[in-house]
Amino acid sequence: MNRVDELYSKWQRRKLLIFASLAFGLVAVVLGAVLIGPVAIGPGTVLRISAYQLLCWLRPGLRSLPRPWPSSHEIIVVDVRWPRVILGMLVGMALSIAGCTMQGLFRNPLASPYTLGIASGAAFGAALSIVLELPSYTLPALAFAFALLTVFIVYRIATARGGVPMETLLLAGLAVGSFFSALVSFMLYIAGEKLASIVFWLMGGLWASDWDKVFIALAPILLGTGGIFLLSRDLDLLLLGDEQARALGVETERVKRTLLALASLVTASAVCVSGVIGFIGLIVPHLMRILVGPGHRLLLPASCLVGAMLLICTDTLARAVIQPTEIPVGIITALLGAPFFVYLLSRRKRLLEW
Repeated sequence: MNRVDELYSKWQRRKLLIFASLAFGLVAVVLGAVLIGPVAIGPGTVLRISAYQLLCWLRPGLRSLPRPWPSSHEIIVVDVRWPRVILGMLVGMALSIAGCTMQGLFRNPLASPYTLGIASGAAFGAALSIVLELPSYTLPALAFAFALLTVFIVYRIATARGGVPMETLLLAGLAVGSFFSALVSFMLYIAGEKLASIVFWLMGGLWASDWDKVFIALAPILLGTGGIFLLSRDLDLLLLGDEQARALGVETERVKRTLLALASLVTASAVCVSGVIGFIGLIVPHLMRILVGPGHRLLLPASCLVGAMLLICTDTLARAVIQPTEIPVGIITALLGAPFFVYLLSRRKRLLEW
């Protein structure tokens, strides 16, 4: 075996070890989060309840069997903890892969899932639902609708001669996002007694998780994530520049539109069920570039796994610090993410000798 083959084999083993470790870590984090809560439920009971519900889902006739645990414990595990953990996993995956995609499209390490003003549009939809006292199910629906409307407006503003210059798209996103932020401020001004509800939603959190929200987010996040995975090679080529990517056979404008649509879809799906949770989509891609390199074929799945782990961990911390109340998870991610991002900037500064 020559030197090149030896290095390639070593990298393949390292890659396998990394992804096996990340997958094992996600499973461990999920199980740990389900076990933690203000009500003490033993690990054996949690596992038995979870296994029983899985078997009942596969074979409904088993529901008639006696259960040697309190019904309150079953409600807590099945209807409170599992939906919250699964929703945290989905939202963390969505924000991480959307942030990774946006950074690749804009060729800018400061890009995030909210670069195009999606968070501001979703926040206005949620605030509108709260102020108008609409039924609770309209809140995620309006947040989702206004998030996608924001992207549509930004895209229409930035389109020029059949193309979408990334610089113009970025500026349009800032302008439209500022407009919706002003509308959110107006909603806060007239909210009255609903002010606390809007502010709490804007902070981001998974406190209102249930199976309905899991099913709302599941399909669009998985479909959008799968579509982005399929375009990982094209995203790598776009990093070379539009002209070189076209020379290598990439339909640059079509790929850009598709990636923007998919990244916006998963971001809107995450924001509408969790509020605005910052820094996950900004920090995780940076971490994974250090670990697996810049190639999106590895970077995207690694970001999904770590994003899911990070959000589940921060949410568990948010509900465990001051039990029985909890801190909005958006505050925790900002407190942890901001110093780490400053560290990354200082490291980049030393490398580039600013």
